[in-house]
Amino acid sequence: MDHPPLRSYGRTKARTLKPRQAALVEALLPHLALPEEGQIDLEAVFSPSPRGEGAGGGGVILEIGFGGGEHLVAQAAAHPDARFIGVEPFLNGVASCLRHIEESGVQDVRLHQGDARDVIARLPDVCLDLVYILFPDPWPKTRHHKRRLIQRGFLDELARVLKPGAEVRFATDWANYAEWTLEMFLKHPEFTWTAERADDWRGPWPGQVTTRYEQKKLGDCKPVWLRFGRLLA
Repeated sequence: MDHPPLRSYGRTKARTLKPRQAALVEALLPHLALPEEGQIDLEAVFSPSPRGEGAGGGGVILEIGFGGGEHLVAQAAAHPDARFIGVEPFLNGVASCLRHIEESGVQDVRLHQGDARDVIARLPDVCLDLVYILFPDPWPKTRHHKRRLIQRGFLDELARVLKPGAEVRFATDWANYAEWTLEMFLKHPEFTWTAERADDWRGPWPGQVTTRYEQKKLGDCKPVWLRFGRLLA
């Protein structure tokens, strides 16, 4: 009997939603939510595009664990030709993201509250151009490492859905998780580490938007910024 993977995140709801947030979850989220079951048809999900024919020329970008949504929405505003999917298990974060979406007016953003692995499993092959994984739950205790998102099976699925030449951008402020992630990606035959010099992982990539989590400085080191490329076929 197959068992579902261990949850890679903690709580899914904290404080009671504010009235405006609750209203957005009730009224706006159903229009932006990915289907809960079945294969995800990206053309159907993003159709009709408010920008008309030719929209989505910037590719499809996935952010795993978007927190309050500030990074996701800022990237969508900066790249209106792209289509964005955001996944976040924390309901309060989803509600916050909906507020950012409403205030910014961005259009091509779709959301899922839940486990990113469930979404990736339902995506078609070679469909993503870029994946962001920013400051995921580090599960710092050794006995909890099996709960970390970055595992071999997860990378297998990422490799399946990424286009050749696509990129994964990973950031953490926990030294052991940075080492863990680098080792996992380097061992995987479908990925390469793109860094050429120390500054490539010591500072953020161009266009990075600082998140609330990053500002809290909860980790044990300065942020480490890792970029991995999906090898060409």
